[in-house]
Amino acid sequence: MRIDAHHHLWDPTRREQPWMDGPWADPIRRGYALSDLTPHLAAHGLDGTVLVQSSSSYEETAELLTLAAGEGPVTGVVGWADLRDPALDRVLAALPAGLVGIRHQVQDEPDPDWLRRPDVLRGLGIVADAGLVYDLLVTPRELPAAHAAVRAVPQLSFVLDHAAKPAVAAGDWQPWAGALTALAGLPNVSCKLSGLVTEADWDAWRPQQILPYARHVLEAFGPNRVMFGSDWPVCTLAAGYEDVVALAESATAHLGPAERSDVFGGTAGRVYGVGTPAGQESPSTQQPPSTQEPPSTQESPAPQAAAAPQESQGR
Repeated sequence: MRIDAHHHLWDPTRREQPWMDGPWADPIRRGYALSDLTPHLAAHGLDGTVLVQSSSSYEETAELLTLAAGEGPVTGVVGWADLRDPALDRVLAALPAGLVGIRHQVQDEPDPDWLRRPDVLRGLGIVADAGLVYDLLVTPRELPAAHAAVRAVPQLSFVLDHAAKPAVAAGDWQPWAGALTALAGLPNVSCKLSGLVTEADWDAWRPQQILPYARHVLEAFGPNRVMFGSDWPVCTLAAGYEDVVALAESATAHLGPAERSDVFGGTAGRVYGVGTPAGQESPSTQQPPSTQEPPSTQESPAPQAAAAPQESQGR
């Protein structure tokens, strides 16, 4: 199964999206339903999706799970839960089937060390006990704390969203690249090849500005720990669905068929337990991660000229 491992659905008339905190969000400040996404999936041969929370509410999580239980391409939901809740184990046990992971907008926490807090680490342990995955929504600022959390809870499978959102528009490479490589050295974390286009200049980005970041993700984690995600509809701030698919295809063009199959479905299927029969593994899981890189990815990308500062918006 080919899987889009990261997309959202929302309706601002039903529930506020506090992260839409300025005029920049006006183009996506409307409702997005599954019927809006399915034509894009069909056009690119994507069979299933992982639907990810955008609001810190149990109500939204319950609605997403109801949607996933119906007919359609959603194979699993990454919902929200309060990691600091003393009753978290009971809360998770009460949620319906279809929940595959938990996520919190760590990037919005004032404390860059939020993931190191004892109550948060306790909650991550409970997520692991529940057999769920934890999605890390962090920026380079929170990467050190994310690294500490992944080490502290080795029994939990983590997924790094949007490659920790490197500052593509500014052309920044370090410390993001080194911190990403260090995180990839831990075996219980995978990474989504997603959200990079909205870290670039929305109006003037070019593939050659984004591809070095994408290929560094593939080199650091290996294709069997990387999964494609569109970050739709947030991606539409900068690009169409077809553009993010084309970027991912360009980034993986040097890989073999089995490795590309991992990125476009196999990894998501194994990590989230969706899309493939239980216990079935992609053939490439028996192979070492690819480290073959095109010559252009061996150097840090050049800073982009006159790139206007913009807030990181991938979700």
